Amino acid sequence: MFNLQGRVAVVTGASSGLGLQMAKGYAKQGADVVIMARRIVKLEKAAETIRETYGVRCLPIQCDVTDTDAVYKAAEEAIKYYGKIDILVNNAGASRNAGVLEMTDEDWNFTLQADLTSVFKVTRAFAKYMVDKKYGRIINIASIYGQVGNTAMDTVAYHSSKGGVVNFTRAVAAELAKYNITCNAISPGYFETELTADTLKTDAFTQFMEASVPLRRYGREGELNAAAIFLASDEASYITGQNIKVDGGYTSV
Repeated sequence: MFNLQGRVAVVTGASSGLGLQMAKGYAKQGADVVIMARRIVKLEKAAETIRETYGVRCLPIQCDVTDTDAVYKAAEEAIKYYGKIDILVNNAGASRNAGVLEMTDEDWNFTLQADLTSVFKVTRAFAKYMVDKKYGRIINIASIYGQVGNTAMDTVAYHSSKGGVVNFTRAVAAELAKYNITCNAISPGYFETELTADTLKTDAFTQFMEASVPLRRYGREGELNAAAIFLASDEASYITGQNIKVDGGYTSV
């Protein structure tokens, strides 16, 4: 089960962190991959590692997912190289954090563009090729903060954008089902990446996690891959419009 040989997977925000981990997860299952991000040097290094380690093809594409023209060009480049796209993972994002009383228009718009509008733009550009082939797996990376508020930090725009991603997922699932395309979301909890490690390893956050996460720890490298591989597989053909929380039980209590 979950053999992805012959499939082509596109992962945005894949120069590091969860995006790179998922790209490696797909490659390990035999998929050829497209890795997209703004940092081309890191992408090229990651692509070389993926090719050498897993023996699959890997195409790095520099792309700012908030730039409409850049997104369309990236989709065209991927199609020219592979001839099809089977799996799309919308993982790229960024956030400027503040509460509702302090959030500026600029920071609100930045976060919504990076975390919600970009998901729309990338899906729009790549899904039309899935429609042509009557096959597709779209996976949007949301967040536990898309379903709940939090008392650890004020980040109202991030909560709002990720909540939007969850319902965008349902809308796309309903719209594209007739083309044999599924669309699901994954909502990660607290995972250690290069962006979060300094925060997660503080005494204060460790105590917060032990009190709020039933498994009493943050997610480890690779622990998001199982959900991403499952939803991308042929075996998940009757699952669409769903939101899988990979959060150590955080949203269950």
